Amino acid sequence: MSAVIRSRTLGVITRGTPFRTIRLSSTATGSYSRRTPQPPSEETLALLQTYENLSPQPVPLRTVLSFGEQLSPDSVVASAHFTLTEIPKRLAQRVRSLDCLPFIVGTNPFIARIHELYQRSFSALASYPAPTNIEENRAFTLRLESLVDAHADDIPVLAKGFRECARYMTPAVTTLFLDEIIRSRIAVRLIAEQHIAISHALETPQEQGSTSRELGIVNKKTSPKDMVTMCSRFVSELSDATLGASPRLVLEGDVDATFPYVPVHLEYILTEVLKNSYRATVEHHHDDPGPLPPVVVTIASSMLPPSPQRPAYMSIRIRDQGGGVSPAHMKNIFSYAFTTADSKGALSPTGDDGLDGGPYAAQHVGGIAAIGDQSGAGSLFGEITGKGLQTGLGSIAGLGYGLPLARLYASYFGGGSGLELVPLYRFGTDVFIKLRALDMQGGDEVMI
Repeated sequence: MSAVIRSRTLGVITRGTPFRTIRLSSTATGSYSRRTPQPPSEETLALLQTYENLSPQPVPLRTVLSFGEQLSPDSVVASAHFTLTEIPKRLAQRVRSLDCLPFIVGTNPFIARIHELYQRSFSALASYPAPTNIEENRAFTLRLESLVDAHADDIPVLAKGFRECARYMTPAVTTLFLDEIIRSRIAVRLIAEQHIAISHALETPQEQGSTSRELGIVNKKTSPKDMVTMCSRFVSELSDATLGASPRLVLEGDVDATFPYVPVHLEYILTEVLKNSYRATVEHHHDDPGPLPPVVVTIASSMLPPSPQRPAYMSIRIRDQGGGVSPAHMKNIFSYAFTTADSKGALSPTGDDGLDGGPYAAQHVGGIAAIGDQSGAGSLFGEITGKGLQTGLGSIAGLGYGLPLARLYASYFGGGSGLELVPLYRFGTDVFIKLRALDMQGGDEVMI
């Protein structure tokens, strides 16, 4: 066993600057340090103080999408101004929330890494001059894309950090913190991706006579059937490679229905639920003779003409015969870091603990998850599958962030949307997904 040389050093702490560094140990073969982010520059501190009283308020999704409805140089420049107004306020709030974490949690290297990243991103956008023309917007969009890429792995990094700090924060406090930071992240990504999408759309005009199905990030003709088929192919390959078998998929109901939605959100929700259903089915029937029972997906369109009191919905039920969920586990089923997979099985060959970063972790920058070409670049499916094939498809079981994140995305747009899990213990599970159509008609305003 190599000798361990222990040391503990504290950085200088000045009044009003809650940043500190602490080295816990080092070894002959490497080192491990716990630290919160380095003190920000005076310029960043001044910007944070400026934004201290600029608390972010929910904004209508209608406003975010409106910049792409009548696409023009003026509308894109207006979108850039809106982006530079809204995103820094949300990033400043997240920096302050990370500042307020308990000392020992803030010194975790994974959480400290996210803290520093939020500081840098906030400073970059809060000090960026607002574009006044398309040439300046082109440079701004490139900068925004680089920040989108930089934050792609926020969720898995936070997951690792909070798993290591589980003893220092109660599950309720951890869930509250993660819910807030992830909801804020969804809003930031929606605003950023929308601007990137319409900026690219302006640079690549449509062919004459063609009609667009997208309003930037929203596809007006999102097909649950196509999304289920795409996600099930990926999960089936993952299940075959990891567990040695996979159930067949049965699609029924309103299979030709479409609705306006954010495809990448639906893709993430479906992938996480199908992963659970496939794994449960294979494991529950591992010793049974004969074929595995199928996973049945039912699509039900509630796309009635919306009224001021009633928005339209798309409902999806995913039913498996995977043995259900133990009553002892039900109270924790939507808790972060809860998993029924053993820790050994949750590790992936890449050492990333089998975690993913939610719908934007591997998304091609541009705001739209392609579903037409499932083998080439530009498709979220293609990127995930390509990475999976290179690493032996990773693991089908993560660290328990899948279901709580899926429920958070399903309920994000409000209006009664959400995800509900109904187990029949020792038989199977029904998962009901209800998604609000983002057609800007009916019900209360969709806010982000």
